[in-house]
Amino acid sequence: MIDEIAGNNAQFTAWRQDIHQHPELGFEEQRTAKLVADKLTEWGFDEVYTGIAKTGVVGVLRGKTLAARTIGLRADMDALAMTENNQFAHASLNQGKMHGCGHDGHTTMLLAAAWYLAKHRDFSGTVHFIFQPAEEGLAGAKAMMDDGLFERFPCDRVYGIHNMPGIPQGEFWFREGPLLASSDRFTIDVHGKGGHAAMPQHAVDPMLIVSAIISGAQTIVSRNTAPLDSAVLSFTDLHAGSGTFNVIPDTASMRGCIRSFNDAVREHAIQRLEQLVASTAHAYGATATLTIHPGSYPATVNDPQATQLATDVARAVVGDAKVNPDCLPISGSEDFSFMLQAVPGCYVFLGNGVEGETGGVSVHNPSYDFNDNIIPVGASYFVQLIKRELPSR
Repeated sequence: MIDEIAGNNAQFTAWRQDIHQHPELGFEEQRTAKLVADKLTEWGFDEVYTGIAKTGVVGVLRGKTLAARTIGLRADMDALAMTENNQFAHASLNQGKMHGCGHDGHTTMLLAAAWYLAKHRDFSGTVHFIFQPAEEGLAGAKAMMDDGLFERFPCDRVYGIHNMPGIPQGEFWFREGPLLASSDRFTIDVHGKGGHAAMPQHAVDPMLIVSAIISGAQTIVSRNTAPLDSAVLSFTDLHAGSGTFNVIPDTASMRGCIRSFNDAVREHAIQRLEQLVASTAHAYGATATLTIHPGSYPATVNDPQATQLATDVARAVVGDAKVNPDCLPISGSEDFSFMLQAVPGCYVFLGNGVEGETGGVSVHNPSYDFNDNIIPVGASYFVQLIKRELPSR
């Protein structure tokens, strides 16, 4: 832990709570992006770029010694479209918007690291501070890359952090290889033939077809996926009919998602679902289409060498007892995965607190709040990463 960072946590907490009060959805983070860019400029960053993928910000900071090596540090800035239940003073002022996943804390930890490194610059080479919009389902990481992120700001490695309720405060959990699952969102549209509910023989009932698809799709995991692999297929939304009791509708539509940790498993699951949808509809005399939506995320796969280095840094910051070097993967998804496909690096979980204590409420819960006590932990980790990756000469 860096004492100078820990000693200034009251100021960092004020930044975090200000961002929490003013949540902005993906690609709308104008206020947050301005706050970030203004602070980087105030601290004398060599270059500050705004408007990358609409609202993304990149700050370029060079060390005291010139060197070719460059490291990227990333934080996400967007909030969720949900209403906050908390009644504390820094609760959301924007109705229907909330920092329910801790991106306000991620932004603040990276700002705190930027503040310290700008003051001292005790490293060789260049750090690119990447403040990313639209992680929540809109693939802001990919949007920044499509806008030339790594062409304009090349990185030898890239690192990120996500807070995690359920992990004790200030603990780091790592895993080489797949850490988070891919996520493919789909819609299935079934076209049958409507009719009177009393005379189903004259109709092609889409309700029966969607129930058969839902039932049959469970075999994709149980019978088409190897037992030592893993996948999740969930149906989450179903719409059909117009609210009447005696009309068989023409159409039905449902939504869901497929998650896995392996590209081959992912592709096979999508292929099998597509086949099952078409063949099931055909068997009942209907038609159906599967649409995979844009914004699907690949698995988040950590580079072994970067993960080993990051694990060593975390041990130096918080001690061996607070570092889990081989946690189980989680079936949630994260668009940092796009960056890791392009540049080797490591994504890590930082404990926000356990249930019943500060920081223990789950993310995406209307009573969640980021634990300000871990700001110095995450910021110190980022700084020590840079000192290890870009040692002073």
